[in-house]
Amino acid sequence: MIETDNLTRYYGDIAAVAGISFRVEPGEVLGFLGPNGAGKSTTMKMLAGFLAPSAGTARVCGHDVQAAPLAAKRVLGYLPEGAPSYGEMSVREFLQFIVRMRRVDPEQRRRRLHDVIARLQLERVLEQPIDTLSKGFKRRVGLAQAIVHDPRVLILDEPTDGLDPNQKHEVRGLINAMARERTIVISTHLLEEVHAVCSRVVIIAHGRLLADATPAELEARSRYHGAVSFSAVSSLAAREALERLPSVDGVEVDPLDGRITVFPRPGRDILGDVQALLAAQGIRITEIQLERGRLDEVFRRITTGPAAEAAA
Repeated sequence: MIETDNLTRYYGDIAAVAGISFRVEPGEVLGFLGPNGAGKSTTMKMLAGFLAPSAGTARVCGHDVQAAPLAAKRVLGYLPEGAPSYGEMSVREFLQFIVRMRRVDPEQRRRRLHDVIARLQLERVLEQPIDTLSKGFKRRVGLAQAIVHDPRVLILDEPTDGLDPNQKHEVRGLINAMARERTIVISTHLLEEVHAVCSRVVIIAHGRLLADATPAELEARSRYHGAVSFSAVSSLAAREALERLPSVDGVEVDPLDGRITVFPRPGRDILGDVQALLAAQGIRITEIQLERGRLDEVFRRITTGPAAEAAA
């Protein structure tokens, strides 16, 4: 559905995107992660035909975004950063304008407008000029224009930016529902959003692709993957006992709340060992948790480690 090959974009002598290649299959939700200035928005603009690549190619549903730009854009919905629109138009006027520009069949226009207005809960602001809306409502209008023509591919740059927690939950539910029939690429700074909607993650820094994996595969790279954390009445006694376990690689105590994290040696499952030792020592715990890995820790390591330095 989406394919890039050595996609590159220069601004002067600076490579904002430096030879990125990836594929997105039908039904996938690909999360684009990276620090500010990593090249996420520039990549999305090239996929949407908003920017021309300096080198390389991008195809959407088989259509080259440079050689066949109109064909590529017909099957694409794009929510850019900042959700630009015509501020003097009312929400209704703007969406009616978009369905005409998108060449939606006249017999389908009313149904498509009703569907997106209801999905994004825009009924009470339909007659307001867009300039008078809150940031959250402007974001929802931007998402509405991206999906009103029922595209097969969606490119969403920070789709929940400016939304409150309830609105974020609703938009993520909408993305999950749409993903059953579409291919979606989203950029986000919110790691909980990756867990909520993404089936795959690409991490970029300094314009280069540094990781391409599922969220679970990335979490498995975390030093916290398979670790056991708990709170105990006696942190010192628990730590001293656990450090002697042969399956344990290290023990840390949080200086703020005294929570203990026990790290396994490679390939070891330590939950049973930890529970058995705590019971044998009579160490009372209030709760215990098996860690699946911390995506934020993996993200920091990938984007600040040797690979990121080499990319820079």
